Amino acid sequence: MESLEIIESWPVPTAAAAVVRADGSLAGAHGPVDHRFPLASVTKPLAAYAVLVAYEEGALELDEPAGPEGSTVRHLLAHTSGLAFDEHRVMGPPGQRRLYSNAGFEVLGDHLAKATGIPFAEYLHQAVFEPLGMASSGLRGSPAKDGVSTVSDLARFVAELQAPRLLDVLTVAEATSVVHGGLKGVLPGYGHQSPNDWGLGLEIRDGKSPHWTGLTSSPRTFGHFGQSGTFLWVDPDARAACVALTDRAFGPWAVEAWTPFTDAVLAELRTA
Repeated sequence: MESLEIIESWPVPTAAAAVVRADGSLAGAHGPVDHRFPLASVTKPLAAYAVLVAYEEGALELDEPAGPEGSTVRHLLAHTSGLAFDEHRVMGPPGQRRLYSNAGFEVLGDHLAKATGIPFAEYLHQAVFEPLGMASSGLRGSPAKDGVSTVSDLARFVAELQAPRLLDVLTVAEATSVVHGGLKGVLPGYGHQSPNDWGLGLEIRDGKSPHWTGLTSSPRTFGHFGQSGTFLWVDPDARAACVALTDRAFGPWAVEAWTPFTDAVLAELRTA
């Protein structure tokens, strides 16, 4: 895909990208797709998927208590537990605001480890990385932000998101639909959003503006970006997904570069 060559113009030391169709086939790739990048918050969708596997295996329930008083696993996955961004400090009652929280995902990791008797990083490996053949992926610390992976591996993951094999399709549909709708909140890097809609570990685009996806991305688009200059999105209307990884921290360069890149990818998909 010619549109993927746009990453060559990004002001980053290293970048790689791929587009995966809904049938799992690779529409195109560019750059060092087997280079291992730190994922930052793109770790969260992977961690959430492991939690959902544990849910389907009966190790935990989405509505069981977890985190602050009144909070559940579902609240933690949807950033509505009331926990602060990077501190284990309660900022408000569960379900009232969309408070994006790394701390919430760390609580989630601890909760899963206690429920299964398996350290979270090992559970993630067994539940997600190993069955999907993501041999270059790993977790080196926090389930919120310390994952490492490659474009090749994440291409397998976005194929799974579009045609689930590890989870029931209804579970994935719930994870990629709005949970606790209508809540306001801050989308890191893009300011206040009303509503600031999320699913279970995945952000839902809806009508957010400004946003890190494309101006032509469908409202049903879901995914995540990371402060290490990384993102993945799935656009069900385009029947495709995209992964882009870099080794430069998110900043104004990404705000300027990512939206036209995604629009170019979607335009090329429409004419393919």
